[in-house]
Amino acid sequence: MKIKRRTFIASSFCSTFGLGLASSAAPAFAAQTIKGKKLSKAELPTPALLVDLDMFEANLTKMAGHCKQAGCGFRPHAKTHKCPEIARRQISAGAKGICVATVPEAEAMVKAGIPGVLLTSPIVEPGKIERMVKLAATGKRVMLSVGHALEAERLADAARRKPMTVDVLIDVDVGDHRTGVLPGEPALRLAELIGKSKSLRLRGLQAYSGSATHVVGFPARERASRAALAKALETRELLIKAGFELEILSGGSTGTYNIDPGVGLTELQVGSFIFMDVNYRVIGGKDGNAIYSDFQPSLTVLTTVVNTNYSDHVSVDAGTKAFSSDSVDKPESKGWSGLAYRRLGDEFGALTASDGGKLPRLGDRLEFIVPHCDPTVNLYDRIYAMRGDFVEAIWPIAARKEFGNGV
Repeated sequence: MKIKRRTFIASSFCSTFGLGLASSAAPAFAAQTIKGKKLSKAELPTPALLVDLDMFEANLTKMAGHCKQAGCGFRPHAKTHKCPEIARRQISAGAKGICVATVPEAEAMVKAGIPGVLLTSPIVEPGKIERMVKLAATGKRVMLSVGHALEAERLADAARRKPMTVDVLIDVDVGDHRTGVLPGEPALRLAELIGKSKSLRLRGLQAYSGSATHVVGFPARERASRAALAKALETRELLIKAGFELEILSGGSTGTYNIDPGVGLTELQVGSFIFMDVNYRVIGGKDGNAIYSDFQPSLTVLTTVVNTNYSDHVSVDAGTKAFSSDSVDKPESKGWSGLAYRRLGDEFGALTASDGGKLPRLGDRLEFIVPHCDPTVNLYDRIYAMRGDFVEAIWPIAARKEFGNGV
């Protein structure tokens, strides 16, 4: 039987230090309890996913403070981290709840006791709808976004059979043409359909503009986001005039967190701010700098140099199985200037040095800021929460490992 390399290494490591693989409901492992030994970064098997706790906590504190000052709530998106322990910390910091992108993510969060889960993606499969209705029955304030009449009808039927009432937001397509009902009259017709059902309760609208969040340059990004949200605001006014009570307008992103509260959003669906990645670092900040530095890059992948037999590059043990490959951006070395990364396949990457720079030696360990945090996290079973050079806790990525992406 073929065993995935990273799972085998992680399992062996946990066995060595007296650990089992955690379930989604289990608390994070405290590093100090691992056979009395405080683990150092140097002892971790690579490639390993790390989070710098000082940076992580600073990011969370900054976002929570910003939202409080702006008079806007925040419901962070767990598709970024898939980790109940991180969700708990976000709730403790004042988050209204947690967004999820998939039914398995919702199940993992509810099982871990996380309240206020909002499924932001559409579902039309009866099996998935039944699973979400079951979660809504737990009393953890579960909501769903709905963007089509068929979805609303199937959800209403499933809730009626329970019987119970499910809270929903209307997902309005504000320009991405990916999901959601068209703004204006189509959204009003969907609201009227929902309003006729005794098993659905309309709480508000969802309006997410993925196309606006990565627009390079703050002025252009601000224009793009305001234009997108204008469609949601007009739709909200139309529905209010028709007699609907809408308390929630949910949307926004890490790239537009300092734009969207000023145009009427009641809660931000920010996700990447907690980790950051190369994708976001290149969009530019409000301060005019080319590098977006509002939040610190807390997430890195730790690698080891495993081959130095070539004059022009060295090889590290981190390829497409260690970094997401969906982006043109490459991993960015942290603390070692002048290095460029390129993929060498599933297991390996090549490092070259520019301007006569020095290449790392065999056995050296390097950290890399990831190209895209969400899909990179999805490649791992756990996050090592670091305080300086020591492991403070091990956080299971429960929504990925235990629940997977299937039924």
